[in-house]
Amino acid sequence: MLRPGFLSTVLAISFVLSTMIIRVAAQKTDDMAGPRNLFLTQENASHFAQLALKCVSKEFPNKPDHVINDSSDLKNPRSMHPVFYGCFDWHSSVHGHWMLVRILRLFPALPEAARIRSALDANLAADNVAVEVSYLNQPNRQSFERTYGWAWLLKLAEELHDWNDNDGKRWSRNLLPLAEALATRFMSFLPKQTYPIRTGVHPNTAFGLAFALDYGRASGNEKLARLLEARRRTYFDADVNYPGAWEPGGEDFFSPALMEADLMRRVLKPLAFARWFHRFLPQLSRGKPRVLLVPATVSDRSDPKLVHLDGLNLSRAWCMRSIVASLPTTDPARKILARAANAHARDALVHVASGDYAGEHWLASFAVYMLSTPQP
Repeated sequence: MLRPGFLSTVLAISFVLSTMIIRVAAQKTDDMAGPRNLFLTQENASHFAQLALKCVSKEFPNKPDHVINDSSDLKNPRSMHPVFYGCFDWHSSVHGHWMLVRILRLFPALPEAARIRSALDANLAADNVAVEVSYLNQPNRQSFERTYGWAWLLKLAEELHDWNDNDGKRWSRNLLPLAEALATRFMSFLPKQTYPIRTGVHPNTAFGLAFALDYGRASGNEKLARLLEARRRTYFDADVNYPGAWEPGGEDFFSPALMEADLMRRVLKPLAFARWFHRFLPQLSRGKPRVLLVPATVSDRSDPKLVHLDGLNLSRAWCMRSIVASLPTTDPARKILARAANAHARDALVHVASGDYAGEHWLASFAVYMLSTPQP
């Protein structure tokens, strides 16, 4: 027969052991879930900066978006694009430069600050920018980097625009002719684009309009901003019952649904945006469609198209975080989107530095932009 005191001791020990097991299991679950701090810190900014610094001056491998007009057009990437010749392709180089500027503005004492300034100073020289502008004016360049690369270039110009830094002011002046050329291209092209492009990759119209609108407002280009707002009304105001269950596509790095909502939250007041949003995705407050709220699976991070899905998880997270911040505080979709945003962010952040250039040449920019959005 067991003594009462002995039985109490056994029960107490069992309780302590079970509590320790639960805590270890919880810690393991947290570790598996990925990073806890879903905002930009100097530590992770330093990590991301190192990735960009490895590629902004790395000319090869390279995938030019280049129409060869004649034999004289057979040139290496750096001779055609002396600013944006690195990071595998033009647009990735552009947003790599944006990321370096963004990080330097936020963390001027970053260990990599001197290297960042040196890289930006070498590439963003006025003579280099003049060559980029000249390239745009050559025959058969109308659709060059339209509108994804255009949008990222304007985001870079926006980041430089109001920076109270001597180097930054010089780089902003140097870049201005290229920014103005691409703003003009937006104004020339959009009235001719009858229908929006609702793809999950580069030509996505909502993404292009969103970043261009940010630039138009920040730079005081009211003519551009008015056109962009007019086109978003034509393209998107009447959208209802969006088929979000069809997402994702196999090589998406954008969610067409969430990118459109991320544009609309920029132009509508909270109550008007909430009405539009719930007509657009009427089941989301009930957690549907589930595929829109669960991180996409990446099967091969060495494949340059399949690794797009890591980018999708990052851009979904930035859209959801921004949408949450724009909805009224009592909106039932906020909690669902916040939870999904955190899951997407944690899933993707651990894969930004995969060791393969297929993702490393661009994913850090998406990570920095996502971490710059409001944390829900």
